[in-house]
Amino acid sequence: MDKNTIIGFILMILIFIGVGVYSNVRSTKGFKNAVAAAESEVAKGNLEQARTEYFNALRFKPNRPDVAAKIEEINQKLGVTPDSQIKDTLQVKPGSENIAPVTPQSIPKDGSQYGEFANAAKGEDGFITLENDKLELKISLKGGRVYSARLKDYVTYDSLPLVLFSGDSTVFGFNFFTADNIAIQTNSLYFKPVSDEKSYVVTSEPLSVSLRLHATDEQYIEYKYTLAPDKYSLSFEVTLKNLENIFPSNQNNISLEWKMNIPQQERGRQNEENYTTIKYKLYQDEVTWLKLRSKKELEKVDINAKLSWVAFVDQFFSSVIIADDLFSNGSVSSTILPTRKYTRFFTSDLGVPFTPGAESKIGMRLYFGPNHISTLRKEGLQLEKLVFLGKSIIGWISRFVIIPVFNWLNKYIGNYGIIILILTILIKIVLFPLTFKSYQSTAKMAVLKPLVDELGKKFPKKEDSVKKQQATMDLYKRAGVNPMGGCLPMLLQFPILFAMFRFFPVSIELRQEHFLWATDLSTYDSILNFPFKIPLLGNHLSLFTLLMTASSFLTMKMTGSSPSPDQPGMKMMQYMMPVMFMFMFNNFSSGLTYYYFLANMLTWVQNIVSKRFINAEKVLATLEANKKKPVTKSKWQQRLEAATKQRGVNPRK
Repeated sequence: MDKNTIIGFILMILIFIGVGVYSNVRSTKGFKNAVAAAESEVAKGNLEQARTEYFNALRFKPNRPDVAAKIEEINQKLGVTPDSQIKDTLQVKPGSENIAPVTPQSIPKDGSQYGEFANAAKGEDGFITLENDKLELKISLKGGRVYSARLKDYVTYDSLPLVLFSGDSTVFGFNFFTADNIAIQTNSLYFKPVSDEKSYVVTSEPLSVSLRLHATDEQYIEYKYTLAPDKYSLSFEVTLKNLENIFPSNQNNISLEWKMNIPQQERGRQNEENYTTIKYKLYQDEVTWLKLRSKKELEKVDINAKLSWVAFVDQFFSSVIIADDLFSNGSVSSTILPTRKYTRFFTSDLGVPFTPGAESKIGMRLYFGPNHISTLRKEGLQLEKLVFLGKSIIGWISRFVIIPVFNWLNKYIGNYGIIILILTILIKIVLFPLTFKSYQSTAKMAVLKPLVDELGKKFPKKEDSVKKQQATMDLYKRAGVNPMGGCLPMLLQFPILFAMFRFFPVSIELRQEHFLWATDLSTYDSILNFPFKIPLLGNHLSLFTLLMTASSFLTMKMTGSSPSPDQPGMKMMQYMMPVMFMFMFNNFSSGLTYYYFLANMLTWVQNIVSKRFINAEKVLATLEANKKKPVTKSKWQQRLEAATKQRGVNPRK
């Protein structure tokens, strides 16, 4: 292959890559513009035009469930239903942007398409409020669903009321076919409240709100919500009354559809997105979740097993549906949303078993609240696993060491910056025997470094590497130095470092807590904002991250460790690592970077103290004394020499 052929081949690859990048950028830009135009038309009340714009968005990025849900919502408001062509539109491939928008097919205005539930096709658009001292719920008469959930003890990063979900984009209802094959979606039909009361305030005793979806006066589906004082959870009981002739005779399962746009609640969107996912618990099994930090536009999982609960999880808050018995099966999906207002669009479709009869009851619970471990643990069924603290030993250290100590300190100290400082000191005290041994070993090796460098000059050839290694090990042994003595203690500390890495970003206790210049320890502490975005670093600079980086250089200089002359690239890598970590941690929790800064500074202090216990003259004296003694070969050295002889090298030469 000549030079021109190679150049031509490379140019072809670059052209293909360029076309692919351009197409993706164009598709993303077109999609965002179409969605923005649709939202603008919705705000103006032009639903028909908004619907057209949403279809245009699907032509750029097909199979977007969030956009399809918007179209479905507009269809319901307009009183129309899409014909079969609309399903085809949702499968349109990019590049077919010029296809004319599909015109919806009119449906009967009298609701006759709902069969026995025709009278429920029209009703009053109203709300019932159910609240206690922690939670305020708005229950919509349309669909009988919880329309919004506000947590009273919390606000968003910009000090607005914290609402887990709100609006017509949220779907919650049962889907089924009647005996005469009519499709029913309870989310689209109107319920009637059993009582005329519009507001329920729970103080000392639990209160209930009941709504009914009538087929006839004696045939209905009843939703009953019961909220107790000082609780984030409420019971949700469904009664199927005298529906034997409406359901097919062999039906003992009904589908529960739950969809939700997840709003952005935190300033650090990147960090929030990293912990936003769907979790679910399989019957008699562990809690499972969709992959964290996934960049896939759409993720979907079909669950062909019984389920205890399904949760839509944000960084610090969750919405959970829990079966009193079990869900028979289910499917869940997560879609990344490009808008600033929302981070994800979550869906779930759950199989709910029931016993056919004159009156069937289905019991469930709903949890709308914080990802606070002790609060979740009281709900049972391993709901505390909604807080991701790492797996295996990392999670164990977080749950049984870090969190109990943190909570104990919190009983006596109200400032979380001080709590982190004391926690760091306690960890350093516990780890001091390990770090002291590590420093001792490192310091002794630093004393012997000139002698090791002399061995490098004595054995400069690559084929003498085995001889050099044996001579170096002999030198260390005579000086009483274990070369692994510095590594093993450090390795034993890594689980705690990783546990802290997992703990700080998900600790709701740190959320919106001030310390020094940091206004929120759960997100980054920006001291300088840029008008542009730097890859990895973002559009700001965090002071605790800078302090962490500077302290890393300081501790590196204190240890005095430097690579061998035959490894010049390692020196550059040593100095690059703190800079790389600065870019990585700039968007992370300021509580985490503050902790790492403290840990580095305390390590620096420990090294100063430890240095007083290292006597270089004593190390060299030990070496000289041991030179006069015969060397007892270890089993490892014996095996190494045997292996060397097999390779044809005489180690004694």
